[in-house]
Amino acid sequence: MKAIVVTDHAAGTAGMRLVERPEPRAAINDVVVQVHASGFVPTEMAWASTWTDRLDRDRTPSIPRHELAGVVTVLGYGTTGLSVGQRVFGLTDWTRDGTLAEYAAVEARNLAPLPGDVDFTVGASLPISGLTAWQGLFQHGRLQAGQSVLAHGAAGAVGSMVAQLARLAGAYVIGTGRAADREKALDFGAQEFVDLENDVLEDVGGVDLVFDVIGGDIGKRSAGLIRAGGTLVSVVGPPETRHADGLAIDFVVEYDRAQLGEVVQRVRDGRLRTNIGNIAPLDDAVAALNPTERVTGKTIIRIRP
Repeated sequence: MKAIVVTDHAAGTAGMRLVERPEPRAAINDVVVQVHASGFVPTEMAWASTWTDRLDRDRTPSIPRHELAGVVTVLGYGTTGLSVGQRVFGLTDWTRDGTLAEYAAVEARNLAPLPGDVDFTVGASLPISGLTAWQGLFQHGRLQAGQSVLAHGAAGAVGSMVAQLARLAGAYVIGTGRAADREKALDFGAQEFVDLENDVLEDVGGVDLVFDVIGGDIGKRSAGLIRAGGTLVSVVGPPETRHADGLAIDFVVEYDRAQLGEVVQRVRDGRLRTNIGNIAPLDDAVAALNPTERVTGKTIIRIRP
């Protein structure tokens, strides 16, 4: 099968190569999925799991990416809940070969049914962005209607999901980003926008929840905006600062079939939109994943036409 592999940590995406690899086999409780579309998170090149296995052994050349949408072709021994020919979407395990390939082996529990009226490209854009936003807002942030949310990177793949889901939950959403991101952030649900390059972040005042996808100085300053009893949720490492009367939570997204179902249902009924910045075929994946200009939104590689 065709697949993209990486071998050089220092080279990152620039070291990607299109090669021929054997098709994967389904282990116990696995399925093999014929991948139709694959989603990408740029920070993945910095994750240890891209390069090593659970015992910290080198596993290169490895196939990157974890988001996928496709069709089940093989069931492993003991696999239940899915069937051959079923459309699915979800995530591969962090320490296994990923989805930039024509086929991927995935634990069945990491996948959810993809309704027939949802395109594979849309399906592949949802798992990490949708689950990260859902878990950060509702599991860790305990968001309630009437609260206020500061959504950093509100024009990005995760931030735009955060803004939309928070609005749907009855929250007031303040988005942040670069000046060029203003209209996109507002279009995806932010009711106010803070230009982090030119506006004063502290002018926002107090908020109930900060969703941080940036970290660094912005993360530290955001901690001071949390109201008593509020929460700073981070996906970029443990917050360095937290409000004395608030919570600071760092988390890594987890697989959850039920939550994937909640997210895709909101896409089907028009309440939630995906944020796709670029779509390219597998043969052009290396160039698409090494863009010469900034891309806001998810890059999707279409494996099958």
